[in-house]
Amino acid sequence: LKTSVMNYVRKHPDVDTADVAASFQAAVVDVLISKARRAANQVGATALALGGGVAANSQLRSEFMAACEQEGIRGFLPSRAMCTDNAAMIASVAWHRLGSDGPTSLEVGADPTLRLSLIA
Repeated sequence: LKTSVMNYVRKHPDVDTADVAASFQAAVVDVLISKARRAANQVGATALALGGGVAANSQLRSEFMAACEQEGIRGFLPSRAMCTDNAAMIASVAWHRLGSDGPTSLEVGADPTLRLSLIA
């Protein structure tokens, strides 16, 4: 989705990039809040937490808490320092593993179900 927006801006050099960015943010926030509300209502949640790198976004944080209040559920936000990207967390584990065990063979395959506790 971000790539599509970037390509649009490149193909339309006269477009106001700030306007495109604001519209993109508004659309993404709207979708995320809508899906969070729907999920919370479907399972009867009494609390909802926002996490990940996207949780650092001020607009999302504000609308998330407003939606939680409107739905009558408790909303939880991490401090911005804790809003890291998953890739950064994996890179940190890899860095520490490299320091203790050295490099691995390029023949190592990917295992998306591997638990960090098994490699950390």
